[in-house]
Amino acid sequence: MFDYMTLRLIWWAILGVLLVGFAILDGFDIGVAMLHPFVARNDTQRRVTLNTIGPVWEGNQVWFILGGGAVFAAWPPLYAVSFSGFYLAMLLVLIGLILRPVAITFRDKRPESGWRETWDWLFFVSGFVPALIFGVAFGNLLQGVPFHFDQALRATYEGGLLGLLNPFALLCGLVSVAMLTMQGAAWLSVKSEGEVSVRARRSGALAALLLVLLISAAGLWTMLGVEGFRIDGVIEHAGPSNPLAKSVTREAGAWLDNYRAYPWMIAAPALAYTGALVAALAFAFSAGRIAFLASSLSVSGVATMAGFSMFPFLLPSSTHPSQSLTVWDASSSKATLSLMLIAVIVFLPIVLAYTSWVYYVLRGAVSEAAIRRGDDYYY
Repeated sequence: MFDYMTLRLIWWAILGVLLVGFAILDGFDIGVAMLHPFVARNDTQRRVTLNTIGPVWEGNQVWFILGGGAVFAAWPPLYAVSFSGFYLAMLLVLIGLILRPVAITFRDKRPESGWRETWDWLFFVSGFVPALIFGVAFGNLLQGVPFHFDQALRATYEGGLLGLLNPFALLCGLVSVAMLTMQGAAWLSVKSEGEVSVRARRSGALAALLLVLLISAAGLWTMLGVEGFRIDGVIEHAGPSNPLAKSVTREAGAWLDNYRAYPWMIAAPALAYTGALVAALAFAFSAGRIAFLASSLSVSGVATMAGFSMFPFLLPSSTHPSQSLTVWDASSSKATLSLMLIAVIVFLPIVLAYTSWVYYVLRGAVSEAAIRRGDDYYY
């Protein structure tokens, strides 16, 4: 159907689509969790925020599972190194994601305000921790991760959790927190009414402007203070997967190479900035739907910008740069990629159609009046 090189590119693009889908859809769930204690000041308002995501958060979280499954099937060495090396970080993310339904469910088990407030703050933690860790992970990818292979391609990870929490990675973590806060605020501006919506718009405008500043700071740091990775010589794009068969050098500014070679990639950072600024204006003028669309485009731009900057690298090695994992030397076989692509072509449109139908059926805002009337809501 396709040659090996094209299949590798297609699966790199599919992985990007899945990550962007997760960032947009589960991103607003995470953002709502972070905003929950601040935009909702009483129990009724907090039930409003919970019910804005109640019918959809489980489906949105599936995009994260799809991303992990795509990595496992299409890029086995990437899965092995990242999920073992980032084990504690992944565990924190999973605890946060598990804490979300626990907090939502248990807050309603007892009527005492102290009990519910405790679970409300744990709900906040369930959003803040994954948002921060996701950004920290991308920050470490840009700097390189300490791992290497032996001659039998057995991977050894040489880092630890505390090593991941370096200043640049934490800055990238703040980019992620601001981005997903903006996305959550955009969702609340569409799906809520009254005081909750007003506070969400204020928070969203602030988060959008903060995102612009943080992206600028991270971009400047990447250009001047982060040594990027560059493949030396010729690499066989359709050759067998062997991360030991190449030469890689590190140099400040190397992550900008793709933008010089392919100027059209500038569309990604342009989308990130333009989307955030348009979202800020839309929040100011109470245009919730425009804010959500612009915010989603900004999220897409930020995620795509990281992928464009690193291409063809998937997981650079800071200790053994020549053993970094790339699109060309870390994939499954041609037969595996071809078979899985057929499954994607068949089932992904079904998933997208069903998701679109669910959002259409569940359209409309959640109001405090409806909560007080006891309408049939989830929480």
